[in-house]
Formats: sequence, C-alpha cells, structure tokens
Amino acid sequence: MIIFYKQINLNNIIIENTKNNFSNADISEPKFAINNESKNIYITASQGNFLNKDEVLLNKNVRFKSNDFSIETEKVIFNRDKQTAKSRTKSMFKSKNATISSDGFNIHDKGNIIIFYGNSNIILK
Repeated sequence: MIIFYKQINLNNIIIENTKNNFSNADISEPKFAINNESKNIYITASQGNFLNKDEVLLNKNVRFKSNDFSIETEKVIFNRDKQTAKSRTKSMFKSKNATISSDGFNIHDKGNIIIFYGNSNIILK
C-alpha cells in the first residue's frame, strides 16, 4: 500500500512539473532590433506572442540594449514595422550618466525618442 501511494505521488509531481513548464508563448527567447542611422537597439525577452501581423507582446525579462543605454521591464508591445515599443510595467533605464525608474515608456522615431510614464525617479551621475 505504501509503495502504491508513493508511486501516485511521484506521478502527480511529474504531471504538475510538466504543466508548469508548458508555456502559451508563440516565440521562445525572441530577439529583435530597432535600427536607425546612428545606433542599433537590440531587444530580447524570455517569451513572445504575436498580437497581429506587426505587433509582438514580449514577456518576462524584456531588455533593450544599445551602446548608450539599457532598459529592463517585464512586458512590452513591440511593433516590428514601425520599430516602436510601449510598456506599462515598471521599467529601469540605465545609461552612463543617468538612471530612470518609471511606470512605463514609449519608444518612437526608431529609438531616437523615449518617453517615460507614471511615477518616475531620475538619478543623474
């Protein structure tokens, strides 16, 4: 009886772990880039879902990285055609001379314009 009970528990643990590892993501570890005349901004995330032909919802550990700055957040809608991005989740911008934490941001004009939203804290170095 004890052996039978232990086998059932082991099977339940395996089933639960399998369910937890299953993801509804369309893309695993997506990578994109925003390109303009002066710089490239590379975008990575843990997961992505296609919203339509041009827009992708990036989830978990979303990072924007260029030679000048980085931005980290949890959810971003990235438009591949317009090369824009918007987020309404806590975000951290870091550069050589400044750190900005905000409740979200929008990237326009192929990365030349970044607008931060909500409660924002700026630390200048």
